[in-house]
Amino acid sequence: MNRKLTVHSEAEAEILQALTWYGERSRVAARAFVQELTSMVTLATRSPESWPRSYGNTRQIVFPRFPFNLVFRVREETIEIVAVAHQRRRPSYWHLR
Repeated sequence: MNRKLTVHSEAEAEILQALTWYGERSRVAARAFVQELTSMVTLATRSPESWPRSYGNTRQIVFPRFPFNLVFRVREETIEIVAVAHQRRRPSYWHLR
């Protein structure tokens, strides 16, 4: 089933913030972050039910090389990216999204 992908506005801001942070330090790191994010989103869209359930009917994928989790919600026709959550900052801050 092809589901539409949506990204919560706050998740977009998190992506831009992380990309800016890595980009200020290394273009190579910034590119690697984008590649890993893209891979995680692809995994989420291809087999969303494969990932463990989390708070509020969300699911999470842990990035292998960066300290982030991709938090997403599966709906009938949509995969919603709820957060790109840093693993060491404000746990559970995204719960109200």
